[in-house]
Amino acid sequence: MKIEIKSLIDGAREATGLTVIIDVFRAFSLECYLYNKGVKEIIPVGTVEEAFAYKEKNPDYILIGERHGKMCDGFNFGNSPSQTKDADLKGKIIIHTTSAGTKGVANAKNASAIIGGSIVNAKAIANYIKKKNPKTVTLVPMGLAGIEPTTEDELCAKYIKSLLEGNEMENIEEKCKELRFNGGEKFFNPNTQNIYPMDDFYMCTKPNIFDFVVEIHKNYTGFYTRVNS
Repeated sequence: MKIEIKSLIDGAREATGLTVIIDVFRAFSLECYLYNKGVKEIIPVGTVEEAFAYKEKNPDYILIGERHGKMCDGFNFGNSPSQTKDADLKGKIIIHTTSAGTKGVANAKNASAIIGGSIVNAKAIANYIKKKNPKTVTLVPMGLAGIEPTTEDELCAKYIKSLLEGNEMENIEEKCKELRFNGGEKFFNPNTQNIYPMDDFYMCTKPNIFDFVVEIHKNYTGFYTRVNS
């Protein structure tokens, strides 16, 4: 198995084989929490305009997303696991757009298959890939808005790679805690708590609390996701 790490939007465009689009803070961590709450389906879209187009045709769909971390105007929720944890979303269909993760999906046009990547289900991702046993795996840490590397996404990519190679990274829990001071500072800044709640940091940095994978598929209308346990 050939395993490559290719970062940011350019990495997504270059990705081949089974591709893992990684967005720890917060897109694909959030999607794990949403599926764990019982949502029916998540539709990842690259732009706010696409999100509203889906909503216009399907008024019952729920809009979740952000730009520059902030909830998009007219949306039901921001890109926040803590701000959606008490919402009754069981059986709902979610339209999801973010500055990095969902844009990575939209740009991974050469991938043979796509899954979402996060720390909260990293071992499940590695086990899934081992079962699929593809010739090529591309891990794509999306970073900040897909243009600037971030510590948390790079850490997640290296951790998944270590699991695939049978040489599991040591002290992943400690490394996740250290993100508070190296990538996660915004979650502890009083001036940005409304955009980046502190609880989001802790919820996104709990290694391996979910045992399923978020598969991303494409049909004639665009992308959709489903869970593979």
